[in-house]
Amino acid sequence: MEYYAGIDVSLESSSLCVVDANGRVVREAKVASEPEALTAWLKNLGLEIVRIGLEAGPLSQWLYAGMKQAGLPAELLETRHVRTAFKIMPVKTDRKDARGIAQLMRLGWFRPVHCKSLAAQETRALLGARKLLQIKLHDIEMSLRGTLRGFGLKVGKTTAKTFESQVRSLVAEHPTLLAISDALLQARTVLVEQFNKLDNQAHRAARADKRARLLTTAPGVGSIVALTFASAIDDPGRFKSSKSVGPLFGLTPRRYQSGETDVTGRISKAGDSMVRTALYEAANVILTRMTGDAPLRRWALAVARRAGMRKAKVALARKLAVILHRILVDGAPFDAAKAAAAA
Repeated sequence: MEYYAGIDVSLESSSLCVVDANGRVVREAKVASEPEALTAWLKNLGLEIVRIGLEAGPLSQWLYAGMKQAGLPAELLETRHVRTAFKIMPVKTDRKDARGIAQLMRLGWFRPVHCKSLAAQETRALLGARKLLQIKLHDIEMSLRGTLRGFGLKVGKTTAKTFESQVRSLVAEHPTLLAISDALLQARTVLVEQFNKLDNQAHRAARADKRARLLTTAPGVGSIVALTFASAIDDPGRFKSSKSVGPLFGLTPRRYQSGETDVTGRISKAGDSMVRTALYEAANVILTRMTGDAPLRRWALAVARRAGMRKAKVALARKLAVILHRILVDGAPFDAAKAAAAA
């Protein structure tokens, strides 16, 4: 008889459940969240396990890679799909979640998720840390501006180099504000230094990555956008069609159709928000900073005349996703002639 296993992953320990082909619970346990511990428990069962499911998450990728290396038929499950399936549960526990995942594996009612390679995960960690420092740097600057504004002190327009001197000149005669500003400006100095280090490292990684260099041949695509997209795609061959990349990053509209009702809504914003933001920024560069009669820009301006600039940027971001994936598949730089034909 065939058997199916579900794993509900937690930081310290994971709940496991094994069911047979009829859905009957055969074994349950709580095992340490380590690849070796999970692999040993599953192999010691002596059962023919057809599929092992675990919900995608930060720890799940590591556990999944370890079990796959040990030859176990593991599958990563799409998180939103699993949560939707479990909404009918009146009581939620780790044990019940493991049972539910096992049943999803038995029924085949699941959506597998691609587990990124170690190199892609490292790149994503670098880009994520860089973005975090950038956000915190912006938060400190806005907090300083807001604090001073309450006392009638307006920082006004500044550059990255003139911001500190402008703030210090404004608070020179206010001892309390001087102490507050000094603390925040020192924190800002450290953040700027560390952000520049990670930013330089990201640019070096983009220059060393052949795929990222190919992507930068497309208009509006810089090294950070290219590195973000390449690391998110990881394996271009996992997509049957380049057109399926847009929905993966939430750049296609939602749709609800039932009977006489057929409503098309805003974009789904599902999937990787970092990639979606990067593609939107690239589209914004093409529409607002580029000049000339480039095919993609001409196509997007035509969309803007019909539907507005905001929708045009989203549409162009979606088209860029398709083009960039095609570049990765073909291993060839951006071809303006092909883009003109597509537009």
